[in-house]
Amino acid sequence: MAKGHRSQIKRERNEQKDTRPSAKISYARVSVQKACYVLDAIRGKDVQTALGILAYNPRYASSVIEKLLKSAIANAENNNGMSAENLYIEECYANKGPTMKRIRPRAQGRAYRIEKRMSHITIVLNER
Repeated sequence: MAKGHRSQIKRERNEQKDTRPSAKISYARVSVQKACYVLDAIRGKDVQTALGILAYNPRYASSVIEKLLKSAIANAENNNGMSAENLYIEECYANKGPTMKRIRPRAQGRAYRIEKRMSHITIVLNER
């Protein structure tokens, strides 16, 4: 095969793939700034402690992130054969998603712009 052949490029890309268990949610209806408050609280913690923090956190983003963390734990157990007791959160971050632009009518014929922000949240686990 030629060096730049498509199948060879795919094979090399698959060899470089990250094997750590992870979960990702796209287009979550929570802003990046609000999601990062919750993600900063659980980064580096083991999953049992993180689930406890998320269960009693009053922010809306914590319920979304709790579902995502449970999904990442299930991925680790089913796909990678890891034990849930040994897992910890190695990486967690929120990236900016699209923004929905809406108009709010105001006095004297004016209009204010309302921006409803979205984010893409990722959690990556690893074993201790």
